[in-house]
Amino acid sequence: MTTDPHSLIYADGKLTPDEARAVTADVLRACDDGELYLQFAATEAFVFDDGRLKTANYSRDAGFGLRGVSGEMTGFAHANEISAAAIRRAGETLRLLDPARGTRPAPPPRSNRHLYTDASPLDAVPFAAKVALLEKIDAAARARDPRIIQATANLAASWSAIEIVRPDGFVARDIRPLVRLNVSVVAEANGRRETGSFGMGGRYLYDALFEEANWSRAIDMAVAQALTNLDSVAAPAGEMTVLLGPGWPGVLLHEAVGHGLEGDFNRKGTSAFSGRLGTRVAASGVTIVDDGSITNRRGSLTIDDEGTPTQETVLIEDGILKGYMQDRLNARLMGVAATGNGRRESYAHAPMPRMTNTFMRAGSDDPAELLARVGKGIYAKSFGGGQVDIVSGKFTFTCTEAYLVEDGKLGAPIKGATLIGDGPSVLTKVQGIGNDMALDEGVGMCGKGGQSIPAGVGQPTLLVGGLTVGGTA
Repeated sequence: MTTDPHSLIYADGKLTPDEARAVTADVLRACDDGELYLQFAATEAFVFDDGRLKTANYSRDAGFGLRGVSGEMTGFAHANEISAAAIRRAGETLRLLDPARGTRPAPPPRSNRHLYTDASPLDAVPFAAKVALLEKIDAAARARDPRIIQATANLAASWSAIEIVRPDGFVARDIRPLVRLNVSVVAEANGRRETGSFGMGGRYLYDALFEEANWSRAIDMAVAQALTNLDSVAAPAGEMTVLLGPGWPGVLLHEAVGHGLEGDFNRKGTSAFSGRLGTRVAASGVTIVDDGSITNRRGSLTIDDEGTPTQETVLIEDGILKGYMQDRLNARLMGVAATGNGRRESYAHAPMPRMTNTFMRAGSDDPAELLARVGKGIYAKSFGGGQVDIVSGKFTFTCTEAYLVEDGKLGAPIKGATLIGDGPSVLTKVQGIGNDMALDEGVGMCGKGGQSIPAGVGQPTLLVGGLTVGGTA
């Protein structure tokens, strides 16, 4: 597949780059801000289950999204036909907007950096090789232990070329690969069944996923989790000390804190963090950043979906609230700079402020010493689903792998543990920050406003006092 976005987005007799700039300048001339977002995307997904290939999907899609912004009002229209005529028809929607109220904001700064390859992962590996890898993973997973009775392997990739055209003549392009491998197993013993899963991915080609050391590790992690859960006991309930593992448990911070630090909620005053810039919102030592500029990471973007280069944005520094994640609209209305966090699921969606890779920086504590400080509590190694209320910050998270801790030592694995709390207060209860910060393995998805996008999380081992644990014991 060609990596030239022009050949994928522009078609003879439909639309040329010059026409795209001209029609965008025309239909957005009365708006404060806005852009034409052009996209081509190819995706594939394979599911190997119950010893055979169950699903093999491939799709191609192309279209545009046209957005006009005047004051706080946004007009948006989209279509899967990329042509000058279709864009002009979409522009009729913007007539409902109020006329521009002031000087149009400057376009985003330009960037020549590349955080990931332009190549397409879909075409780099033959179909038969992808199926053969999944078959190999299935057989290897079942052979790990006689208690493994079911294995499922998922392989997925996408390749997207985008072009952003602004009415001031600014044009930005990005080509985005994304791959992911997931392994899940079911273990059975003594009439009891438990599951385990593990995944990895990022903005690179399939090569890393096809390395035996990587897919074999995915199997080992999934199998270990399932076998551990076979021995789990009922989780205790009540307020107790919780030790959170490094890496993926950062999803708790993503939900409980991250969404509350997005610009739109704070501009409207609906976040638990609204109006608190410059004040202490977390314990000393807690520093949380959002960074979309990390090479090859799942949540990274060379530019966001408004054309702004991504960056490291310090949200909380040593416990003090320093800033929010901003798209262009909310940044303009709040009188601050955009941070490269304007994201959208596809051309059919308008951008909004969203996280990229959000994580807590490492501290200086030895993780083993943090464990030794827990008299009675739980160690949460992995999480499943979670929910958060942005206004109050209240959250609930289900642990998929967790252990009892007594007298500073790991005890039996537990089942059915749920962490309950609220984002603003959980940060103030941090009692220790490990020196082992890790990002997740590259499988995160983030939902907001009906849009789903890839995102990254991370944290060091974290000792938190006084969290409510909902259990089954």
